[in-house]
Amino acid sequence: MLDPRRLSLLRDIARSGSIAGAARLAGCTASAASQQLSALEQELDVALLERSARSVRLTEAGRILAEHANRVLAELDAAQEAVRAVSGLHGGRVRVAAFATAASTLVLPALMAFRQRHGEVSLTFREVEPEEAIPAVAAGEIDLAVTHQYERLPRPDLRGLQQLHLHRDRLLLAVPPHLHRAGRTTARLRDYAGAVWLSTVPSEGFQAVTELLCRSEGFEPEIAFRSDHYEMLLDMVAADFGVALVPGLAAVPRAGVTYLEIVEPAGVARDIHLTVRTADSSTATRALTQLFLQRRTVGRPGHAP
Repeated sequence: MLDPRRLSLLRDIARSGSIAGAARLAGCTASAASQQLSALEQELDVALLERSARSVRLTEAGRILAEHANRVLAELDAAQEAVRAVSGLHGGRVRVAAFATAASTLVLPALMAFRQRHGEVSLTFREVEPEEAIPAVAAGEIDLAVTHQYERLPRPDLRGLQQLHLHRDRLLLAVPPHLHRAGRTTARLRDYAGAVWLSTVPSEGFQAVTELLCRSEGFEPEIAFRSDHYEMLLDMVAADFGVALVPGLAAVPRAGVTYLEIVEPAGVARDIHLTVRTADSSTATRALTQLFLQRRTVGRPGHAP
């Protein structure tokens, strides 16, 4: 590969008309510049300069290489400026993903704050569940993902990844009017073993929280209705179709729905993390990560079920 410093000397000879002039531009002696140009000729095995006692001029091969050198060095200068811009948060990109219930409460405020501070950095967002987002971060398709992990459920593959805790989101039991007992605020899951259950779509893996928690309490839930959206599940609870496990972030007040704190099994919750690549050195990704950490919560902002 050709040495950019030698190409720069050749380009400057074309501009200044002398080795001494090129040496001044490069900040070296004329003797050192001449040695570097001789090395370039030896590397290419072609004469680039016609030397005489009083002058030097480019050969045809030297002229052609100098023209290419102009373009090559301009591209290198542009690459250097682009890298400096990214490191100074004046360019670059951050690709973000999150699961649906975290998008508006946890993600959008951080993205808005980042855009206000670093408007020259390109932001993209995808709504993706953790079982897709985590492999996408590992593969370099996403830079930062907001993911969740339920206690007692299988752990995802986190090789090459780092997770930073944002929020502990407890699970609640949403019950319909015909199962609500006045004054009751807590629930044991096994007390609802005979109820009809509503659940999210996954029935296996680390998202199948309804099945796995109910089985841990000694019964198999009768899941008659499934939806990808908690809004739909809560509409069905309100319509008296059955009960559903709902994370606190999705437990919005709704007529006909009562949220009960689960006391058995105890500690039923999901932990929400930022998932990033351990080796990611992007200044923009680190800056957005810090914004998320500054805004992390201990409970759902503005809501108490």
